[in-house]
Amino acid sequence: MTSHLVPTLDPQAATRLLSRSRPSTRSSWLCEEIAQRMLSRLDWMNQLPARWLHWEPVWGGLAAHEQLLKKIPKARAWVDSSSGADLTRTQALGRPSWAFWRGGTPVWTAESGTVDMLWANQSLHLQADPMATFQKWKQALSAQGYVLFSSLGPDTLKELRAVYAKQGWPDAMHAYTDMHDWGDMLVEAGFAEPVMDMETLTLTYASAERLIADLRDYGGNAARQRFQGLRGKQWRAQLIDAIEADVPRTHDGQLQVTVEVIYGHAIKPELKVPMQGTTHVALTDMRAMLGQTPKKSA
Repeated sequence: MTSHLVPTLDPQAATRLLSRSRPSTRSSWLCEEIAQRMLSRLDWMNQLPARWLHWEPVWGGLAAHEQLLKKIPKARAWVDSSSGADLTRTQALGRPSWAFWRGGTPVWTAESGTVDMLWANQSLHLQADPMATFQKWKQALSAQGYVLFSSLGPDTLKELRAVYAKQGWPDAMHAYTDMHDWGDMLVEAGFAEPVMDMETLTLTYASAERLIADLRDYGGNAARQRFQGLRGKQWRAQLIDAIEADVPRTHDGQLQVTVEVIYGHAIKPELKVPMQGTTHVALTDMRAMLGQTPKKSA
């Protein structure tokens, strides 16, 4: 496969964002809002999963995880964090008001077998090597299993990008991947029948201070060309003045910024072996074709 490393994304910064040590009792409101919109897309599926995996749940939506447990109560669930977010610490926090980790959701490993659905909200655009991530997803899915994911699109916070460019500052964020490129990459990774769609959210704020607070709640800047080191109070004052002066406003004077949300769905197809004079098939692939699971040693 062709390499699809994201050239403008700093892998270490992205990993820090996904595994940041913020209190793990909640996810950002933006991730939770997008997760709600993903939940409505689950109603489009012809069959709900009997086994499913939540990819990066601490980042993507803890409240949404609880809602998924309620929506498909008979299904077995797992969680996975390739970024290294402390899922064990999260599980040990007890039962908040929305009863996250009801009874404890086990951490997925290769020994857990395969799942019918992989749910990945708002983490794909923070993967430095998305093709490697797609391969992990394929490994976790059973044949005819499907992935549901979301990511930020290239028009996200275009107003803030323009502010930074006008000031001559480094990038406000790394470049996000286009919807059509995600679809092409899914096909190249071996997924079938990718369905991509997009919607634009318009967020409004009474002040630049409130906008900055929301950005801090969501995460941070993982661009390679971002500012190096900390900025001081003088720079922050310049940022606030620039946002107030140059970010567009609604008719009633509210600052408004764009968030482009991309949604994706794709299926892991049945494995087909090409017919040749001599055909070599890996043992794991043969088991998958026969619907067998490896026997555990005593």
